[in-house]
Amino acid sequence: MNKTPEEAAALLDALIPLVKDAICDVVVCVPALDVAAAREAVRATNIHLGAQNMHWEESGAYTGEVSAPMLRAAGVEYVIVGHSERRQYFAETDETVNAKTLAAVRAGLTPIICVGERRAQREAGYTDTLVTYQTQTALTGLTPGQVAGVVIAYEPVWAIGTGLTATDEQANETIAVIRGAVRAMFGPEAADGVRIQYGGSMNPKNARGLMSQPEIDGGLIGGASLTAEDFAKVVRFDAGH
Repeated sequence: MNKTPEEAAALLDALIPLVKDAICDVVVCVPALDVAAAREAVRATNIHLGAQNMHWEESGAYTGEVSAPMLRAAGVEYVIVGHSERRQYFAETDETVNAKTLAAVRAGLTPIICVGERRAQREAGYTDTLVTYQTQTALTGLTPGQVAGVVIAYEPVWAIGTGLTATDEQANETIAVIRGAVRAMFGPEAADGVRIQYGGSMNPKNARGLMSQPEIDGGLIGGASLTAEDFAKVVRFDAGH
C-alpha cells in the first residue's frame, strides 16, 4: 500500500530507462487505484502491469472488491494471489487462494501465487509439508498446461518486511520442494514450465546469489521495488551492477 497514482507514474518514469534492456520479464504490481496511471506510464515499454489482489467472483455483492474481468479490462496482465500479508491480515485461506487462482486463469490473467511458512513452522520442520499442501491446493482444478503458465512465489513469512532472508541454499531447497509438488500432481512438463520465484526480501545485495541457484526463476520484490534504482539493480543482477 504505497504510492498515489502520480507517485506511481513518477516511479515508473524513472524505472523505464533503467530496465529497457532487461533480459527477463519485468512486472510491476500496483495498488488498484494506481492501475490506470501505471498503464499509461508503461504503455509501449517492456514493463508488464500487474495487480496486488482480486476477488474470486466475476461480480456480485462484494463491496470494495475488484474482479479479474475488471482487472483484465483495465489492462492488467498479472495478479498476486495469496500474498503472505493477505493471509496474515485479511484471513485469506488456501481455499480462497485456489478460488482466486482459477478465476484469474479464466479471465486470462497470470496469477502469481504466494506460498510460504512462518518461522515457528520452519523451526518445527513443517516447511516441506506446508508448502507442498499450499501449492497443490492453490493449483487444484487447473490443467497441466495451465499450471505451466502460472507463477509461484516462495515467500518465507518470517523474511517478509523483517530484513531477514533465507540463505541461497534454503531458498533453493524449498523451491525445489514446490517444483516437486507440481511435478507430483501435474507431471514433468508442468513442473519444468512453471516459474517459481523467491519472495523473501530480495534486494540488490542478495539478488545475484539467490538467482545463481538452479531452482530459482525470479524474484517477487517488496521494499526494493519502491525506488527505481534498487529495483533496476535487482532486474540487472546478472550485469554486475
